[in-house]
Amino acid sequence: MGVHRARRGTTIDNGMAFDNLKDYQRVHSTKSNLLIHLVAVPLFVLSSVLWILSLLEGAIPGVIAWTATATIAVLLQRHGHRREPESPPEPEGALASVRRWLVEQFVIFPWFVLSGGWLRQWRSAPPV
Repeated sequence: MGVHRARRGTTIDNGMAFDNLKDYQRVHSTKSNLLIHLVAVPLFVLSSVLWILSLLEGAIPGVIAWTATATIAVLLQRHGHRREPESPPEPEGALASVRRWLVEQFVIFPWFVLSGGWLRQWRSAPPV
């Protein structure tokens, strides 16, 4: 687990997720994957929050529905990654994989969008 430096001295503690933003851009380089992530990441984040709230309220139908929604978001992103010329680095072990996934969803991708990285990547990507 390390703190990785990105642009302008920003740090992201993402374990083995990505060495830096440049590596993240490398594995999110196609317009189709960028669009998929633009929809699927917020869907995953929203469904995760609503899953927790449903669980706390004891609303089992909500837990089931939000689990299904989060699963759809995961599968969409998986589909997008398969369309990429390069794959993200493989983490070692299930815990590292889950950690990397959650950090990408809740930290790295929102930061990528808000910092302008998503738009720059979109503009430089070849047409769909």
